[in-house]
Amino acid sequence: MNNILKLALCSSLLCTGVTSSSSLSKVTHAAAPQVSITLDGYNLPFPVAPTMVKGTTMVPFRAIAEALGIPVSWNQASKTITASGSGNKKVILTMNSTNATVDGQKVTLFVAPQTINNNTMIPLSFFSQQFGADVKWDASTHTVSITSPVEDLYTLGFYAISSYDERAMIPDFDSVAYGWSRITTEGKFSTSNTEFKWPQSAGSDTPESMIQNTAAQGTSPYLMVYSVDGHGELTKNLENPTLQNQTIQSIIDTATSKGFKGIVLDFEGLGWSGDKAKAQSDYNAFVKNIAAKAHQQGLKLTLALHPLNSSYTGYDYKTLGTLADDLIIMAYDYTDKKTPEPTDKVDNAIQLALKQVDRSKLILGISLSSEDEKSVNTKIGLAKRYDLKGVAIWRLGIIGQKAMDAMHESVEFNK
Repeated sequence: MNNILKLALCSSLLCTGVTSSSSLSKVTHAAAPQVSITLDGYNLPFPVAPTMVKGTTMVPFRAIAEALGIPVSWNQASKTITASGSGNKKVILTMNSTNATVDGQKVTLFVAPQTINNNTMIPLSFFSQQFGADVKWDASTHTVSITSPVEDLYTLGFYAISSYDERAMIPDFDSVAYGWSRITTEGKFSTSNTEFKWPQSAGSDTPESMIQNTAAQGTSPYLMVYSVDGHGELTKNLENPTLQNQTIQSIIDTATSKGFKGIVLDFEGLGWSGDKAKAQSDYNAFVKNIAAKAHQQGLKLTLALHPLNSSYTGYDYKTLGTLADDLIIMAYDYTDKKTPEPTDKVDNAIQLALKQVDRSKLILGISLSSEDEKSVNTKIGLAKRYDLKGVAIWRLGIIGQKAMDAMHESVEFNK
């Protein structure tokens, strides 16, 4: 932290300082006037307002710690709070005491942790000092901006026909889903349609060699099967048991024979109209069928789903979450696809999904068609804030090096 920033923090809000272990005289506190706090560019809600104590901003410890993914425990007998950060760092704070320990070493705070309105409050910049979060103060807007530290998240990248120019990014991801197949307007599985088709070779690069090389580089290749119910093709397949079984067997055969490690179903448009409960039931049956056969072959199954706050209601998250290995929340296309998606909409989509599916199975879908190198990390920040499994990026070919570099500041990508 540079000297100018240190001076601004100390003179305005954030000075925690370190002092001698002499006892602290009784202090008074007052509500900080119109102070807002953001985490990764998005407002962080607090159970109580930030509070000023001797010129230092005090904030609810648990609220920020949990938003940063830091486990917190309370010991009633000793009146101590224990937090465990990255790298097994262990911090112990004692209520109303300026004495703290960090990995067994004594640290003396200028202002002691204290209870205000039934919340444990500690100096804000303590997070910057001990947990790697970058804290900045904007005096003109009275805003404290927190940037979360780099975190190791599961990352999935989508690869389409036009993604070839960014194939060098494949090893950065834990998994890559190749969009080389679809359900046709006749309701049949195909790898030779006008789009989402099996690509032609490019010199020595064949589709098969790309799949093999992806796996050899430590990234799991997935077969993505795309469809949209725009002409009723999905409904046609879901309501025809014979056609459905043929489709599922073709998907399984293609995935196993070509060396894929998993399958991503991107079935869009269900529940726009008609019997929405039936659409959910039919898709549940399809997924149950393909999940059983995929798992028998050692294949993972991931589902890309419209968010629960979209217009498409044909997706039963709760049931699908018990059948598939992962669910991708496609939290995009809320607006014109040319500007960053409304963060509050994405936030709401995550919260709704968490009511039905365990966070360890949820992946936040992020479209680079909408986001830029700044806003993409706000969306990734939401995945980190809610401790989701990871993020899925649509798609290679439109990421761009600037956005990729920006994402590396937020996520510890593969290798």
